[in-house]
Amino acid sequence: MLATIMQGVDNTIANVALPHMQGSLSATQDQVAWMLTSYMVSAAIMMPLTGWLAGQFGIKYIFLVSVIGFTLCSALAGSSTSLAQLVIYRIGQGVCGAALVPLSQSVLLSINPPERHGPAMALWGMGVMLGPIMGPAVGGWLTEYYSWRWVFYINMPVGIVASLGILFFIPYNRPNRREPFDFFGFLTLSFGIGALQLMLDRGPRNDWFESTEIQIEAIIAALAFYLFITHTITATDRSFLNRDLLRNPNFVTGTVLMFLIGGILSGTLALIPSMLQNLMEYPVMLTGFITSPRGFGTMAAMFIVGRLIGKVDSRLLILFGLALTAISLWQMTGFSLQMGTSPVLLSGLLQGFGLGCTFVPLNTLALSNLPRPLLTQATALRAVMRNIGGSIGISVLVGQLTRDTQMGHARLVEHLRPDNPLAHPSLLPFPFSLTDPRGLVALNAEVTRQAEMIAYINDFALMMALVIAAMPLLLLVRRQARKTQ
Repeated sequence: MLATIMQGVDNTIANVALPHMQGSLSATQDQVAWMLTSYMVSAAIMMPLTGWLAGQFGIKYIFLVSVIGFTLCSALAGSSTSLAQLVIYRIGQGVCGAALVPLSQSVLLSINPPERHGPAMALWGMGVMLGPIMGPAVGGWLTEYYSWRWVFYINMPVGIVASLGILFFIPYNRPNRREPFDFFGFLTLSFGIGALQLMLDRGPRNDWFESTEIQIEAIIAALAFYLFITHTITATDRSFLNRDLLRNPNFVTGTVLMFLIGGILSGTLALIPSMLQNLMEYPVMLTGFITSPRGFGTMAAMFIVGRLIGKVDSRLLILFGLALTAISLWQMTGFSLQMGTSPVLLSGLLQGFGLGCTFVPLNTLALSNLPRPLLTQATALRAVMRNIGGSIGISVLVGQLTRDTQMGHARLVEHLRPDNPLAHPSLLPFPFSLTDPRGLVALNAEVTRQAEMIAYINDFALMMALVIAAMPLLLLVRRQARKTQ
């Protein structure tokens, strides 16, 4: 449980500290976002290997190595002196952290008899939800009173206690030597995802395909995905991605929606703290508390929806959740620089409730009519797609934010010229001026601030449009059927 909570907290604790990291490491907003995407991509790539490694070496030792590695990389991330170091150590965190949640679930199931699996999973679910709820508030408090480095150092005592607990109390089970792993499929998919993420992260700064680096990354991504698809279609023995999964419309539709939800959730969590701190000058601790209700909304929705599963058509629950998410994003398009905290609190709570309404029925519906032998791979693939959706969502939204800020600034300054009657010195409030150098600097800073607010609103509108466009996908989903054996 400690390992699960530590990993859950780490998913959200760093978001509120991004502006402080940006200043400390002399990085731009799109550069510091690499800290988030590097973690998510490395975790997504390593997650499919978790089951195979546990089968080869035993759950206890893989779990122990993962916790120790995650704790060590957390300490190194907190001591980083450059953005490059931070990104490298965050990749290490992702590699080690990918196994924590699935292995903690496996351990709970193995050490409890079948009649206690229900209470054990309820306790485990509370731990999974507790981490993201605690993350923003704890991160804001640590950054306010200590420094952003403590959002990583806080993992050290938890990791040490968890490691000792695993070492002394979790029994060792002999490895069951699972069937061979498709390393060619795994490597081609990993190279494809990695190259695509690099292209999306570096593209806005390098003028996209005008850069040789972006062209090379695009070629590597396209070639790797081509090899992966070809290998999956033509492989005669077991491939990394079972073709039977792609023949199931419920699974395919549910996975696409999970990819989208990962992008919306991670993208919003990356945008809101920077907007509140950079544009509205909120202290980091207040930012953490304002973003926490999103987690409470998700937890409340999952408790309610859990009781409705089986009584209400899952497609209606998912549609209801997507509609609430779209409404919350529509509310966010009304954000302004003069607003108080209420709009952020209400829209965050509503969005958390909406996304919570989709998680449980989406998982149930996507996995409802799959044969039992495919469930393990299907669950892992959905977790991978959620992580990839989150990392791509952050890259696209932050890149769009940078581009729209530049475009908005260019459009706003077109009208700030001496021949515009509204820009007459008598109408410009202090300290703005078109003639005094200090007044020009102040005016440019305010124009940039307004342009950036417009860019945030455009990002929220883009996410709202994606959610609305995804709703018709539910028409492809069939009613939940009994699981075939």
